[in-house]
Amino acid sequence: MRESVIEAYLRDRVKAVGGKAYKFISPGNNGVPDRLVVIPGLPDFFVEAKAPGKKSTSLQQVKQNELIRMGRTVYPDIDSKDKVDAVLARELKNL
Repeated sequence: MRESVIEAYLRDRVKAVGGKAYKFISPGNNGVPDRLVVIPGLPDFFVEAKAPGKKSTSLQQVKQNELIRMGRTVYPDIDSKDKVDAVLARELKNL
């Protein structure tokens, strides 16, 4: 399964609950997470999607840790549909 399949699944699941999973691209800031997830009534959070078994690069880990230090939630290495579902279940329980 490709990373794009995981991202599409995330996008579709977030849309199904009334939110958006924006493709996050920040010119000049390589390594930022793939998606910024916005769901009404919840704090925004970031997701780094991966192909099954793949891990974040060192640069991606640095960027993830920067966001975490600024009080943001980052879900790294989401490499399966089950992990997407687990992230959403965890976040949606806060509604």
